[in-house]
Amino acid sequence: MTYTQYIMNTKLKYTTFEAWSRKCMRDPKFRRADAAIEVEFQIIHDILDKRIKKDMTQAELARKSGIGQATLSRLETGNYNPSIKFLQRVAKALDSELTVRMI
Repeated sequence: MTYTQYIMNTKLKYTTFEAWSRKCMRDPKFRRADAAIEVEFQIIHDILDKRIKKDMTQAELARKSGIGQATLSRLETGNYNPSIKFLQRVAKALDSELTVRMI
C-alpha cells in the first residue's frame, strides 16, 4: 500500500494536523510509509529552501542547471525520482554541495 493509498483509505473527521499525525504514527503501516518517503521529502525541502533563499524562480534554476522547468516542477511536487547526477546539477546551480550518507 502506498502512502497516498493509505491516506485515501483513512476515514478522517475534523481535527488538528498534530492530532491526526499522532494518531497516524501509532499505525505501523503508516510509520513504514512515512519512513519510506522521509528522505525524498527532505531532499525536496532542501532544494526548495535553497531556491527560495536565493530568490530564484524554477525557470531561473532551470536555465542555470540545464534542466527543464517542468522537470524541476515535478521534482518539487514529489512526482520525479531524480538520479544522483541530476541532484548534483541542481546543487551546483544553487551554489551548494550534494552530500549522500548512509548511517
